[in-house]
Amino acid sequence: MKTRLLYKNLGIKQLFVLLMASAFVISCGSSKSVATKKNTGSKIVVKAENLRKLDSRFDGKVSKSVNDILKDAEKYLGTPYKFGGNSASGFDCSGFTVKVFEEHDVTIPRRSSDQAEAGKKIDIEEVKPGDLLFFATAGGSRVSHVGIVHDIASDGEIKFIHASTSKGVIISSLNEKYWNKAYLHAQRVL
Repeated sequence: MKTRLLYKNLGIKQLFVLLMASAFVISCGSSKSVATKKNTGSKIVVKAENLRKLDSRFDGKVSKSVNDILKDAEKYLGTPYKFGGNSASGFDCSGFTVKVFEEHDVTIPRRSSDQAEAGKKIDIEEVKPGDLLFFATAGGSRVSHVGIVHDIASDGEIKFIHASTSKGVIISSLNEKYWNKAYLHAQRVL
């Protein structure tokens, strides 16, 4: 009897973990080799992961208006994630982009899937700060997440600011495995 109860409880716990993981994945998380080092005592093992090459060639100056938008986006860093949220008390991904652009009199649709149709589709190599990046966090090709290009490193690495479900408003990189695999396309709305 105790064994059955243990298995039943284990099944419920596993189901709960699976449901929580599914909720996280579904909501608003060429090859490049990324190496991670693991120290195993006297020798270092390097594990490489093949990621798509998602770099920009942009190396120019950012306009004052785009710089102002990005500075305003930064003031929300650390704001918690809130499904349907579009204020400083909590944001979902598309609520965050709408709020940031709205503060500068730029109107974009509320839903990330609609934002993915706004403006002009651009190649990843042409991306510059202020552009929007779209992701399929549940796999496939359905847009489920959006972020704003924040900066581009001298090596072409693209960093973006967005409202993540787990950490709220943060800055992430397209070189992170999760975002690299989920990336769909970019749009220019400015």
